[in-house]
Amino acid sequence: MRTRYRLTGLLGSAAAIVLLLSGTALAQMRPGVNFMTDKPPPSKEEQERLKAVDDAYKNAMQKVPDKKKSADPWEGVRSAPARQGKQ
Repeated sequence: MRTRYRLTGLLGSAAAIVLLLSGTALAQMRPGVNFMTDKPPPSKEEQERLKAVDDAYKNAMQKVPDKKKSADPWEGVRSAPARQGKQ
């Protein structure tokens, strides 16, 4: 009688594990499912406005000069070098 309960418990646990793993695998295999359909697609005017905003952002980013970074990783840690004066 005890082995029957052990076998049932073992098979039940194995079935639960298989169901949990297969559920997550199936969720990853559905790339075409989109649950965010509450918003309608943007109108032609909205698309043009978004494109204008993107173009303005790109133009502004091109105007920002590139900052040359120092190759010295200890630059902010070192103290100022001692002055080599006449003694």
